[in-house]
Amino acid sequence: MRFIDHERGEGPGGLFISNTARPTLAPGYVRVRVAAFGVNRADTLQRKGMYPPPPGESPILGLEIAGEVIELGDSKCQWQAGDRVFGLVAGGGYAEEVVVLADHLMRCPASLSFEQSAGLAEVFLTAFQCLYLIADIQKEQRALIHAGASGVGLAAIQLCRLFGVETATTASSPEKLALCKEMGASLLINYRQDDFKEVVSQSWPDGVHMVLDVVGGDYLNRNLSLLARDGTVVYLAMLGGRYADKLDMASLLGKRATIQGTTLRNRTDGYKSSLIQLFTERCLAAFDTGELTVHLDTVFAVDDIAQAHQRLENNDSMGKFVGRW
Repeated sequence: MRFIDHERGEGPGGLFISNTARPTLAPGYVRVRVAAFGVNRADTLQRKGMYPPPPGESPILGLEIAGEVIELGDSKCQWQAGDRVFGLVAGGGYAEEVVVLADHLMRCPASLSFEQSAGLAEVFLTAFQCLYLIADIQKEQRALIHAGASGVGLAAIQLCRLFGVETATTASSPEKLALCKEMGASLLINYRQDDFKEVVSQSWPDGVHMVLDVVGGDYLNRNLSLLARDGTVVYLAMLGGRYADKLDMASLLGKRATIQGTTLRNRTDGYKSSLIQLFTERCLAAFDTGELTVHLDTVFAVDDIAQAHQRLENNDSMGKFVGRW
């Protein structure tokens, strides 16, 4: 079986195609022939040795795949050979075959290609988890989505639109902000030119009910200052550095605010299964109606995945990068 191997410390150019044994199939699992796989910032961190897979999971890069079921681990499985599926893996996505828990797969929407489906699971499930399971945001509330033109950002903006939540977003260029507007954002902030705290506080003096942030650093207290009472700041990453501003405890206490960090990869299998079931029930049909879309920046051949990693590290993306076998 071919897969994309990596040499730690070699930079994006250290990615190369190699061969390994097929993964072992066990009861409760499904073997999928991978047609396409998502490329995520977590993959670049793992390549550098900064984000190891959970114990017992494949050391191969890749957290989401789309393809065709080719073998079942037992007869009780809900899938059949030939089904078009996509879903989450805790590792192993950059390979020609993966073995996936049956409950971690979803049926590809009829209107989506394998490439589009491969770019769906990680960003939409992450955004859905943050908005509704963590922040519990409600219809007619307001959200601030940082890095709105990222994969998770675009997913979060669309989910807010689907459920009647008004959104503000930050991005680094007029082109990225135009895409955010197309996806449903109503308040657009170029963070290279304007202070998002000033723009949001002037436009929405009553504040926002949640903030979704990947920056950290000096964003922390500005995020807190914009929260309505009982609001939530959810952190997904720390692009602004590992250590944040000194926390404004008066703001935290006065607003009864919640600050929560989250990752999806190291959640339990049961948590992921429940999340996938809830997302399937509430959101999956919206891809066939056009209410939700997967915005692909670029689809790369497997020989060119190093380019995807380099562009992610340069913050040069508008939507998802996907690899295709």
